[in-house]
Amino acid sequence: MLVVGLGNPGNKYCNTKHNFGFWIIDKIIENRSLKLKTGKGHYLYAKDNEVILAKPTTYMNNSGIAVSEICSYFKISINNVIVIYDDIDLRLGNMKFKLSGSSGGHRGIESIIYHLKSEKFNRLRLGISTIDYIRPAEKYVLKPFPEKFNEDIIFVINRACEALLYFIDNGIEKSMNKFNNNKEHK
Repeated sequence: MLVVGLGNPGNKYCNTKHNFGFWIIDKIIENRSLKLKTGKGHYLYAKDNEVILAKPTTYMNNSGIAVSEICSYFKISINNVIVIYDDIDLRLGNMKFKLSGSSGGHRGIESIIYHLKSEKFNRLRLGISTIDYIRPAEKYVLKPFPEKFNEDIIFVINRACEALLYFIDNGIEKSMNKFNNNKEHK
């Protein structure tokens, strides 16, 4: 099983909304007392039994290069891939598992679809919208959340970690039923 969190590398982007996928991977690695290693390609990874947790070292728009390299090196079927990423069309606090589909305009997902030559991989979409007017999207996603949302962010990170562990044991359909639009905060 491959669990990939999307984001942009480097200090300039580490606290931006676009790095939500990285934050989830970091938290799982911290919770499991694992260490990231340099992969044989454009990614960092940690292995937890049969689960590989990964972060591309490419920029978001080229995430597919890293995901393709990981799948090839570790011989992982596309059916055993889940990608965690920020979704501007969902409110902060909401998350949705998704089985395949288009990119929805997300450049990282677009790159993965292109490099895997398929839309048939699992996803966990994490809402990042905190205001009604979020255009241009490119600027919104590359800014940090205002501090007043710190509690919500911590909640989402912990909830997403719980959801991913559930997904690993139970698969996509049960995970969609249990977690999609199931906001248990506030």
